[in-house]
Amino acid sequence: MTQAITGARIFDGNTLLDHHALIINGSEIVAIVPCQSLAAEIDVIGLDGGILAPGFIDLQVNGGGGVLFNNHTSVDTLRTMASAHRAGGTTALLPTLISDSLENQRAGVDAVAAALECGLAGIVGIHIEGPFFSLPRRGAHQASYIREMQASDVEWLTAISGFPVLVTLAPECTGPGQIQQLVNAGIRVCAGHSDATFADIQRALSEGLTGFTHLFNAMTGLQSREPGVVGAALSDANSWCGIIVDGHHVHPATVAVAHAAKAAQKLFLVTDAMATVGSSCRSFEIYGETVHEQDGRLVNADGRLAGSAISMIDAVRISVTEVGLDLSEVLRMASLYPAQFIGQEHLRGSIQTGLQADLVHFDNHYRVQHSWVAGACQQH
Repeated sequence: MTQAITGARIFDGNTLLDHHALIINGSEIVAIVPCQSLAAEIDVIGLDGGILAPGFIDLQVNGGGGVLFNNHTSVDTLRTMASAHRAGGTTALLPTLISDSLENQRAGVDAVAAALECGLAGIVGIHIEGPFFSLPRRGAHQASYIREMQASDVEWLTAISGFPVLVTLAPECTGPGQIQQLVNAGIRVCAGHSDATFADIQRALSEGLTGFTHLFNAMTGLQSREPGVVGAALSDANSWCGIIVDGHHVHPATVAVAHAAKAAQKLFLVTDAMATVGSSCRSFEIYGETVHEQDGRLVNADGRLAGSAISMIDAVRISVTEVGLDLSEVLRMASLYPAQFIGQEHLRGSIQTGLQADLVHFDNHYRVQHSWVAGACQQH
């Protein structure tokens, strides 16, 4: 059924448009037209102000709605996570498995495959974060799982097909050519939880490394004589960086510096969200220990940050109001750029004719009012 959505400013991915209507037909975007040119007989959905934007795309989601993917690698868990994050404006996400047993990692991949097979809205692939990490940079990942990549790991990872796969690893924990093997199989490889030198990252980039996970966190910093992972990430014009803008993982001024330094259109927002997001619970279990939310921060028993407690609309709000970035750019950081990174800009990430009608409507206080996934509307 053809519908026109009116009453909000429309951000098409480039421009904020006033007095325009978005026309969708079923799951597909048809056009953006001036309101005065709408046919009298068209079905109209009237919104009460605010902004209508492309639905947010979050490439690092560990949990939500009271559940954590590592703890229950099932389609039901993915359904709960997708629903919880949809209320925060996320219409497409990569459920993320942090370092765990090979058995649980395989189960997670199987759950994502099953979710896609049954058409579960909002799930578009998987992010496998670890366990191929530097032990000193493991963060909240359990030490007993941290190890170097083996040939058998490359074998099973490269056998995954049919949907986007993102793998975060420490390049210094891989053997020669292993990153190249993953990339040749269509996997997006990111550096993270890494003690690598600038030279280590240059070697990884030459093998096809294309991204950096939660920039600044759990990686070697930028120093005068050793640029480290951060320096390599910011100086490389072709790679992408995800960044957690929650006011805790990265100082707002540091976010602004990263945005100024990084090549245009290569910095995108992620949440690294845990089970508490979209839930009334303020703690959860992982690796047999309890992680608590304290003043908006999630910390484990050692006081380490253990993911975040934000949804994407929070990251958008903080990026505008505390970091000072332009709203249009921030909306691209939340939708278009992550879509481009995983090769799905032909499906989602902007409001263009022929793309899937994945949309978010939020008010002037950054509160999500409505979302659409494949044209299906939900009020929040």
